[in-house]
Amino acid sequence: MFTARQLERYADVLLWGLKTARTARFKQGDIVLIRFDKPAIRLAEILYAKLLDMGLNPVPRMTHTTTMELDFYKLSNSKQLVFTPPGDASLSKSLNGGIFLHAPESLTHLSDIDPKKIGKVAVSRKYLRDILDKRDDEGAFGWTLCIFPTKALARHAGLSLKNYTGQVIKACFLNRTSPISHWKSIYKKVQSIKKWLNSMQVNYYHIESANIDLEITPGAKRKWIGISGHNMPSFEIFTVPDWRGTKGKYFANQPSFRSGNYVEGVQLEFQKGAVVKAQAQKGEDFVKKQLSIDKGADKLGEFSLTDKRFSKINTFMANTLFDENYGGKFGNCHVALGSSYSDAYDGDPKKLTKKTKQKLGFNDSALHWDLVNTEKKRVVAHLASGKKLTIYENGKFTY
Repeated sequence: MFTARQLERYADVLLWGLKTARTARFKQGDIVLIRFDKPAIRLAEILYAKLLDMGLNPVPRMTHTTTMELDFYKLSNSKQLVFTPPGDASLSKSLNGGIFLHAPESLTHLSDIDPKKIGKVAVSRKYLRDILDKRDDEGAFGWTLCIFPTKALARHAGLSLKNYTGQVIKACFLNRTSPISHWKSIYKKVQSIKKWLNSMQVNYYHIESANIDLEITPGAKRKWIGISGHNMPSFEIFTVPDWRGTKGKYFANQPSFRSGNYVEGVQLEFQKGAVVKAQAQKGEDFVKKQLSIDKGADKLGEFSLTDKRFSKINTFMANTLFDENYGGKFGNCHVALGSSYSDAYDGDPKKLTKKTKQKLGFNDSALHWDLVNTEKKRVVAHLASGKKLTIYENGKFTY
């Protein structure tokens, strides 16, 4: 597992991510929520002390254990499913930061639970996320997250716990004397790529691989963003499409674990912006039920590309945070079904109302599900001038 020094570095990297993710600076007395799964308690303790030392007010909260989460879905009646503890809304309105330490002790314990139940809970709690999203848009809130290696993650990834931990150390640069200096270097390099992408007037992007033939429309008032501190590690550069312009076929060759379910080989066909056909080699019923949890669940909310020159992740990690940042031989692209991120709005996010989002084709949903493809691919921008420009090929941006 981690050495004491690596844990200290991991905490420092997360705090860099937290500060980078928030547009306004933290000030004395700000409130930061530390949510953590039980196996990550030592990292939570280190973060707690560092936040106190910064003059902030950390609020630690351990998530449900695997047994508690399973019992919740098995035993709750309809009212208990949508119950939220008193004070959750007021806490959300007061938070200035949030750090989540994801350390699951099981990835498939909810496989026998009706996906409609899981969807109902997600929809009922969406208002809490909306509160934080609004505060994020206002610059009053910032968040970041990471994974902490567990036996369950390692087993499903087909790795030993030692090798799994080694991948995390390598990906987050915890084996370096100053990992934050390395993150700052990548952050600076990516700024120029984003500037290049955002200088183009694009009608649509065409993504092609062995099993993908997809057109995505960036739409008006959009920008490419990424390496923002929100996820650690994060190497992706992404934008929010106008969901109404999506058409064609997408294939996720990376497996996905979601809500205690395992899904493999997801194939989606889009027409007029919505999924008209969904198939999966494994977990197809779960996929279809996820697509129906609300009106936005069968539409795109994100399109992302990872450059292999930045990411050192080169193996399946059984965790979306790492798998969506896969570098490997050909990098990766991923799309997200469901909600869009306001950060990709090319304007003042405080003015991005629900009505404006709807007009611009931003997607609003309780779902946000990243589906990853690591095949060799080409992404071509079809410009407003009529010209075509390859922006991504063989795992790298062409800039």
